[in-house]
Amino acid sequence: MSENKKRGFFGRLKEELTKPREISDLTKGLSKTRKGFVAKMDTLLSSGGKVDEDLIEEMEAILITSDFGVETTEAILDDAKERLKTMKSDEASDFRTTIQDAIRDRLQKTVKPASLDAKPHVILVVGVNGVGKTTTIGKLAAKFSAEGQSVMLAAGDTFRAAAVEQLKIWGERSGCPVIAQGQNADSASVIFDAFESSRSKGVDLLIADTAGRLHTKVNLMEELKKIKRVVERHDSSAPHDVWLVLDATTGQNAVSQVKQFHEALGLTGLIITKLDGTAKGGVVVGLAEQYALPIHFIGVGEGVEDLQQFDPDAFVSALFSSDS
Repeated sequence: MSENKKRGFFGRLKEELTKPREISDLTKGLSKTRKGFVAKMDTLLSSGGKVDEDLIEEMEAILITSDFGVETTEAILDDAKERLKTMKSDEASDFRTTIQDAIRDRLQKTVKPASLDAKPHVILVVGVNGVGKTTTIGKLAAKFSAEGQSVMLAAGDTFRAAAVEQLKIWGERSGCPVIAQGQNADSASVIFDAFESSRSKGVDLLIADTAGRLHTKVNLMEELKKIKRVVERHDSSAPHDVWLVLDATTGQNAVSQVKQFHEALGLTGLIITKLDGTAKGGVVVGLAEQYALPIHFIGVGEGVEDLQQFDPDAFVSALFSSDS
């Protein structure tokens, strides 16, 4: 990338990333979930009646069908009912407020800013094919670069030629070097080479892509464990983070993915993509309730700026806003 093009790209990117993010931007991204979950809830509560068992059962069905999950739904409703008791109220309008507050409290469990103290700080990015993992890595590289971090990328998804090429394109766009080998190369070897290169060059951040599905007899989780072991042998503190990318449109399947990857690798954070494409964004709340893992970013569109740092207050405000 020429210096002029690079400055132009970063100039536009910095302008986009540093401008105040309006709640309306996130509101637009969550419109499908809001029109599904919140619209149904408001229709149920619009009669202005009292909170009784029938109303609670209907609310339970709305939450479950919005992919909050059974256990999370029960916890939210129990919490909301306790809040009503404290308020000494049985008004339907107050029930909406207590549900909103119960959801916000659960999402607050996910607040843990990413610490990038090590140098290089190694982030291993994992996830099944189709979740937008490689694209997300490219957007992360662009964001961190625009914030002044030096970033290197490791093309560890060697089982998909397209993933390697895609990462190289992102590296070109964001001015980040990409360490890659040929298709079907040993993924652990690629990532180790990138680790050694990033360390020798004093790079701040190494973001490593990984396979989401293997076309060999090797089990995916075993291959990912191998990558982690190889890096750990040369730096016991690395990888410093293991982030799982999830596709919100898969609903409860995302919950099972967290379980599998967390048991195998010990996840340190989540990135949830494609929230703009689903009416079942309640899965975000379910994940927060069940795992309390930090949700670092959410994707609400195609642009680099649409991969937003997760803010529980902004998320709940956007989710419960009125579409006027």
